[in-house]
Amino acid sequence: MTGTKAVASQVTLLKQKLQSARAALSELDEDRNSKLQALLQFISHLTLVCKGQNLELDNKLAKLRHNLTTFEKIDEVMLDFIDLERLLKNQYNHVTTQLEDSRASLTKLVKQIQRVDSTPEKQKREIAYFKKELNKPFHTVWEYIPKVEQLIGFYEEILQHQLKDEDKLVILPKHRQIAHELVQMIAEIDFRKDQRDQVLVIKEQLKGEVDIEYLLEAHQQILTLMLDNIAREKTASQEFLFALNDTLSAVREVVNDSLNHSQRSHQLKTQLNQEINSRVDTVGEVVVENNDIDSLKSQVTEQLASLRAVLSRKEALEQREQALLRKSIESMRKELNQLSHEAETYKERLFEQQKMNLLDTLTQLPNRAALEERMEQEFRHYQRHKNPLWIAVADIDHFKSINDNFGHSTGDKALQVISMALKNSLRDTEFVARFGGEEFVMIIPDVSSSDIVQLLNRVREKVKNIPFMFKNQKITVTVSIGAAKIIENEQIQETFERADAALYRAKHQSRDRVIIDE
Repeated sequence: MTGTKAVASQVTLLKQKLQSARAALSELDEDRNSKLQALLQFISHLTLVCKGQNLELDNKLAKLRHNLTTFEKIDEVMLDFIDLERLLKNQYNHVTTQLEDSRASLTKLVKQIQRVDSTPEKQKREIAYFKKELNKPFHTVWEYIPKVEQLIGFYEEILQHQLKDEDKLVILPKHRQIAHELVQMIAEIDFRKDQRDQVLVIKEQLKGEVDIEYLLEAHQQILTLMLDNIAREKTASQEFLFALNDTLSAVREVVNDSLNHSQRSHQLKTQLNQEINSRVDTVGEVVVENNDIDSLKSQVTEQLASLRAVLSRKEALEQREQALLRKSIESMRKELNQLSHEAETYKERLFEQQKMNLLDTLTQLPNRAALEERMEQEFRHYQRHKNPLWIAVADIDHFKSINDNFGHSTGDKALQVISMALKNSLRDTEFVARFGGEEFVMIIPDVSSSDIVQLLNRVREKVKNIPFMFKNQKITVTVSIGAAKIIENEQIQETFERADAALYRAKHQSRDRVIIDE
């Protein structure tokens, strides 16, 4: 009896130790899994740093990030490490080569700078020391960028030294013309909201007394703003393409996984079906060959139990297959929904950008690009239906005197008011655009030759009756209009040229009139 108690006590102690060992093992597994998960996340974040350098590398890293979401796929990831290591080495060698080429280019530039005789002695010594520093190879881009900035600094100091003692440049008529053309170009470009105040200041400065240094600076500022906008659009496009690439890679992986699971499941189902058929055949043989009822019952029961076990395994396999399929579909739906959202956002941005690109920022009328698009559209419509189609060119009379006497800002306001008057004078099927400066082009379909003069004179009178007040002085502003109807076997550009020639005649016949090219 005492021996039995001792054995029971030992068994209880062993159970306690076993439970403690299991608890400790579970804690170790949790700790290991936690650290492994942190490592996977770190690797995933690390792959994002390499994004955007190489398309093949991006695809491999996207696949790696997708597979690192679960522990089950780590074995599959190990197979890709060889390719990833090769690509990373190639990328490193490529960057190293580029850095070496860049270092050689900087050395050539330094040699060019050293040829400038007027460089101060102190700066010559600094440049010589800088050249020695370039003998050391670059290991990262962050070593290269400061060198470029330092080299630019040398250029600026040399330019300042050469220009500081020179006389002020003489303002010539061509400089004023360049300033005027820059203002006109700025008016046709749509800048971002955060840039418009800076652009407005530049326009006002250019409309006043022209300074050559400021003219150069204005060109540089406008060019910088435009390049910034182009870079933003390029970055947005690249981000969308990267998102598209990542999503398609993830979807492709899900589809491949689903296909592999489906093939394995099909093989297992085939084996189970063969086993089921074999069990059924065995039951049939037992029924035929066995004449003893009790033995027959026993064998049939045994075979049915085996058959039930096989069917249970098949059902479990099908349930697992359905679960994997649902998981794959949900993963694809998530990726595609995210891609759809990205595409919709990017499409809206493109639509807004396209709309702004076809709009004159000052008058809010369609611009020249929109005019050319509409002319092509109306010309195709004319070719199909042969309905009358008119092109009219309007020009504000003596507009330069408004700018000279009252200032460019007043001239801009006059342009805006006249633009709205022209737009409101036409029907929805008719079209008006700002062609440039103080010129406007109207496209007027389905109007007879007898009615076009009356229509255009109504437009002219509406502009003439606008009550302009400039510096408490009432001013009448008029427009001259030339128009032409498209004729058989004529291109619409030829019609426009005839209308422009008619406008030229109107300007030379005392202005404020409509002339039709018959």
